[in-house]
Formats: sequence, structure tokens, C-alpha cells
Amino acid sequence: MPQVSPRVLTWARETAGLTRERAAKKIQLGPARGMEPADRLTALETGAVQPTRSMLARMAKGYRRPLIAFYLAEPPRASEVGTDFRTLTGARSAEQDALVQALVRDVIARQGIVRSQLEDDDAEEVRFIGTVTMADKRTRALEALRKVVGGVSGADIPRREFGELRNAVERAGVYVLLQGDLGSHHTALETDAFRGFVLADSLAPFIVINSNDARAAWSFTLLHEVVHLLLGHTGISGADAESETERFCNDVASEYLLPSTAIETFEVSGLENDELATVLGRLSDEWKVSRSLIAYRLHRSGKIDGPVYRRLVEIFRRQWNERRKQSGTSEGGPNPYVVKRHRIGNALLKLVARGLGEGTLPTTKAALALGVKPTQVGRILGMRASV
Repeated sequence: MPQVSPRVLTWARETAGLTRERAAKKIQLGPARGMEPADRLTALETGAVQPTRSMLARMAKGYRRPLIAFYLAEPPRASEVGTDFRTLTGARSAEQDALVQALVRDVIARQGIVRSQLEDDDAEEVRFIGTVTMADKRTRALEALRKVVGGVSGADIPRREFGELRNAVERAGVYVLLQGDLGSHHTALETDAFRGFVLADSLAPFIVINSNDARAAWSFTLLHEVVHLLLGHTGISGADAESETERFCNDVASEYLLPSTAIETFEVSGLENDELATVLGRLSDEWKVSRSLIAYRLHRSGKIDGPVYRRLVEIFRRQWNERRKQSGTSEGGPNPYVVKRHRIGNALLKLVARGLGEGTLPTTKAALALGVKPTQVGRILGMRASV
């Protein structure tokens, strides 16, 4: 077996966001020869001991890296994943960040397969990518956004249902995925660490939305990421809006969903935080937008100040987490293949089905593009298992 570089072992563990103690437990490294698990891992990472094949296989699974990566001569340079638009510090764990980075790597690999397929099909480029700049007024970006989702003027009733918005964005040439973990609930992605990811490619642009977020928030995140595409940005978005870029995207997306005219007569004076939260809940049901979005619009219009806005967001987040815990205890649920299809989206399903049908896309690559096992491809696409 070829020699494994100790530096590669250290790189794989650190980029997985694991301490030696946690990593040793994750790869099932027990005590041996009078050494504790963490000390055994130290010996491997300093080159004092070479890992066995079975040990490397456990590392590949535990660190979420392909086995072949452990035979690199040196750790690879950081991949280009665009800009990290998240500005919160100290609020997310190293393990969550590692999960986000693993998600991004997975999406980039899937997008590469899709792009290759589209190149073979001589597909047309998506022309709106990078057509807006931060120097433009938000009204110009808003009009560009309306064109992507099918609206032509501010007088139009905005699309607010996620399904309608997603279909419109996918018709415009964007692949929209819903993903909240890396294949199991043990790898669930928190919304504080990751809300969306966008890959601004002119041929195969991708948007990924954290499915663990409130469903009412999916529409806003989708439009937020479309604005990033209009700006030509590739990067990761979080739950905060501290940076100028994130505020720009938030303002444009929220103005589309809830125009200023809808809230200009709304009066909030005299309402306590809990009372205001209740009122926003009723408006959320009526307007079909999230409560946090309404609070954001009120804040940006000057009707509520920063502390009140942050308090409302905290209340909504706590209530959402409580509802998620309660719903997680219920038995049953929809067919897992139906859920998987919904998360993959029609655009990607149709592309893969066409590639398989024409014989231009092998099942192994189809599985990678869909993010499923090869044995599940036929079931996901609604075909016979022999496809």
C-alpha cells in the first residue's frame, strides 16, 4: 500500500471540523499498545505510524472525503467556493462549518456533471447572470428580479408560493435544490450556519436552500439567492444581514415579496414585543410570507428599531425550533422518494432523465447529479429499476 502523508491526514481531520478526541471516536479508533485513541491519532498525523486500509476507509467516511484524497502527496489548496457572505462570529460551531463546506463541495461536484451534460447538449447560456451591479439602484435589481420570476411591473401581484417561484426560476435556467443535511439527521445543517448557497455559472447556475428553515422562509431565500445570481456572485448566505451585499439582496427580495406600499400604513406604536409578534403572525398567514420578513420590512422602513427587530427574530426562531421538535416526534410521513424528488427539483430530474434516456449520462453519474445511490436512480425518476 502506498505511503500516506501525515499532513493529508491532519488536513482531512481539521477541514472536517474535528478535534483529535472527536475524530478518534468518529473513526472508531480505540486504545491500543498502551495508547489512548487521541494519542494513536497523533501518532498517525505525525508520521510515527502508518494507517491501515480499513483505518483509511473509516477516515474517509468520518471526515467526508473520498478515499483517494488520502493518497495525495500534499493537502490540496482550498477550492474556490465563492464568497462567504455570513458575518456572524462565534455563533456557529466548527463542525457546522465543516458540514457546510462538505455540502458546497458536493454541490460543486453535482453542478459539474450538469454543466458537462448541458455542454454536450449545446444548451444556451443563462443571460441574466451578472447583469446587475452593487452600484445600480435597488429598483433596477428589483425589475431584473421580476423578469426572472415572470413579473413585468410593480403593479403585478407578486408570486409568493415557493412552488410557483421555484418553477419560474427553474424555467429561467436555474437548478434549485432543497437540502438540509448530508444524507442523515446526524448531519443536519442549522439555519444559523447556512441558509443558502448560490453558484453563479452562466450555463448551469445552482441555488441550494436549507430545507430545515421554515417553509415560509424558502421563498425569501430563493429570491435572495437569485439577486446574488443577478450580481454574478457565488457564495454562502447565512441568517444575518450585516454586510452591505446581504442587505442589498435582502432589500430587493423583500421588496418583491412585500412591497413598501403594503406596510406604509401599518402602525406598530404601543405594541409590546409579544403582541407585535402575534400580529405579525396573523399578517404572515394573510400575506403568505414569513413573520421574519415582515419584521425586516418594518425595520428597514424605520417603523421598528434594531433591538425590537432582533427581539422579534429571536421570538420567531424559538417558536420555530419548538414546532420542529414537536413535529419531529410524530410518526409516519410522506413517501421518502416523493420527498427526495421535491428536494431535487423538476429541472434536475428532467435533465438527468433525458440524459439516461438518450444514453449520454451513465447511471453512476446520474446518481451523483441527483445526490442519491445508483440503485435509487430508477425509483427517484419514476422509471423501472433496470434503467
